[in-house]
Amino acid sequence: MARILVTGAAGFIGSHTADLLLQEGNEVWGIDNLRTGRMSNLSAASQSPRFHFVRADVAKEKPCDELMEKAKPAAVIHLAALVSVPESFEQPDENFRLNLTATHVIAEAAHRHGVKRIVFASSAAVYGRAESFPLDERGITIPVSPYGAAKLASESLLAGYAESFGLTVRSCRYFNVFGPRQDPSSPYSGVISRFWEKLGQGSQPTVFGDGEQTRDFIYVGDVARANLLAATMPEVHSGVANICTGRPTSINNLVQTMARLLGREVNPIHVAPRQGDIRHSLGSPQAAQALLGFSASTSLADGLQALFLRRDADQHG
Repeated sequence: MARILVTGAAGFIGSHTADLLLQEGNEVWGIDNLRTGRMSNLSAASQSPRFHFVRADVAKEKPCDELMEKAKPAAVIHLAALVSVPESFEQPDENFRLNLTATHVIAEAAHRHGVKRIVFASSAAVYGRAESFPLDERGITIPVSPYGAAKLASESLLAGYAESFGLTVRSCRYFNVFGPRQDPSSPYSGVISRFWEKLGQGSQPTVFGDGEQTRDFIYVGDVARANLLAATMPEVHSGVANICTGRPTSINNLVQTMARLLGREVNPIHVAPRQGDIRHSLGSPQAAQALLGFSASTSLADGLQALFLRRDADQHG
């Protein structure tokens, strides 16, 4: 059993990660300012005596330092962030604070209190508009959004701490994560969550661009497992790994797959592409397989089915 600190614990990925850590017998300390996270996401975790929660802002030094001293974690999984590319254009100062300053605060507190490992939630956005696929961790990184730039800068900052102070840092470049607890009411939510809400209402989903752009969709349960491995596996070395499936799906194909699962005919509404959106994204999963023993095990259809079943249960609960 290990003691793990999860930042952004009440969020979409954070709550699933906390749940899995607890299921595997670990003690979990969670911190979240509830800017976008919800306590309802932690309803299962909160039932465990091995879960402890603090409401605080990880970009602020004092509460973060106090929590690190109190919890004395073996590892930190740093998921707290401003999680939207469009919002990073609209609020660049907040993007800098939540996606870069917070990383610095976490790294400093971890170093001061002898934490040996940091797992960082990075993003495929660090690659920008790549021209060859699948995207490889050794490839060129030219972010095209403040969000992607802050994630890449955080990777570099943490790599410097790893080299300077002997920390083990695993930066996990998440691709398009989907699953239960992703908030469809937010304009910045994932495309699957937004589509599901529209389809469930009997409305037509909105597709930015022609819909032929592709994404590498990965189920949140698989991402939580990657976080668990990165935080708890013995003899793990510092580095970067894509957390992806290696399978591309066009937005048009995604819409039709969702329509089939729901038994509906769909004619999406196409509008202009959004600022900062990229045309294609597809990751190579080889590094995660080699370094963490991680492979995504949930297909898109199975993940969508789990999402729909969970939503139906919540609505009729």
